[in-house]
Amino acid sequence: MLFFIVLLIGLLIAYIIYYFNEQGNKKVVDEPDPDKEQKKKPDLTLVKRIIPFVVIIIAVILIAGGSVYSVSEQEQGVVTMFGKIVDIKTAGLYFRIPFIQEVQKVDTTTHGMAIGYTESDQKDINDENSYVEAEALMITSDFNLVDVDFYLEYRVSDPVKYLYAAKDPEAVLRSKAMASIRSTIVNYKVDDVITTGKSKIQAEIKDKLTKELTANEIGLEVMNISMQDAEPPTSEVSAAFKAVETAKQGADTAVNNANKYKNEQVPAAEASADAIIQKAEAAKASRIAEAEGQMERFNETYEQYKNYPYITKKRMFYETLESVLPKAKVIITDGSTQTLYPVESFSEVTEGYGSSTYSNYTTQNEEDVSAAETE
Repeated sequence: MLFFIVLLIGLLIAYIIYYFNEQGNKKVVDEPDPDKEQKKKPDLTLVKRIIPFVVIIIAVILIAGGSVYSVSEQEQGVVTMFGKIVDIKTAGLYFRIPFIQEVQKVDTTTHGMAIGYTESDQKDINDENSYVEAEALMITSDFNLVDVDFYLEYRVSDPVKYLYAAKDPEAVLRSKAMASIRSTIVNYKVDDVITTGKSKIQAEIKDKLTKELTANEIGLEVMNISMQDAEPPTSEVSAAFKAVETAKQGADTAVNNANKYKNEQVPAAEASADAIIQKAEAAKASRIAEAEGQMERFNETYEQYKNYPYITKKRMFYETLESVLPKAKVIITDGSTQTLYPVESFSEVTEGYGSSTYSNYTTQNEEDVSAAETE
């Protein structure tokens, strides 16, 4: 914006000079010789008076424009006076002494750094042109070579150290990151690097790199580091590793399915076993109660038998007949009868009468037996 102001003032001066020059050319003085006309020279006195003021105004604008500066929210400003740091500014509008104080703005947002490949607008890690062998090729603890790509995220934590502790802080960061990565990868087997150990490796590298940056004090801190890709350096070996990885995934799937089936079947089997146990316990309790009841009835019958053996035997006989005969099909014959008549048809007709007769007969027999025993 300052450039446009200076340009506008310069155009204004040029227009003023051109205007007075034209006015001077229009004034013509008549001479005695009628054949000749002489033009009067333009009067530049006013222009000579204006030029110093214009120069002063331009100088004031330049000084005022250079003394005011702003710092955005994503920046920090380091103010120096004669090479000495005097202040660190955050977001806002500030004033500085022109030609004496200088301000260096530092971007404090998160930046990214590719390790093992080069970044581009259309980044493809698998592209041979973006592959950096010197950074990506590493050796593992079982002496296998592996290509590993990382993406490092960092930001400026201390703008003063970032500006003055190192000539190129990003180069120092890349060097420390490579050292931390190689010293970590060398402790793992190739299978762990390619398959299951990525998270652990990333955490270990971040911890090492954070300690290195703290010790070197270059004003940078690590936000995150992620392993983008890890594979063998040749296509044949890569295909073999992918086949092994596919087999491992198939094995994990089979184990997970087996565990799922186990988790489904074991609770059902346990519930069925509990039901069987409860049913058995209930049957056990029922049989024990029934046996105890039969034992008590036997003891009571035995006590009666000791007092009245004949009557007790008769009663037991009749009670047995009462429980057996209703369920049996009885046919009475003398052995020579040609036509057999079942007893059921007669018993249905004489059921009420027979019951009372049988009861009276039983009572009478008991009284006769009691009297016989008394005698």
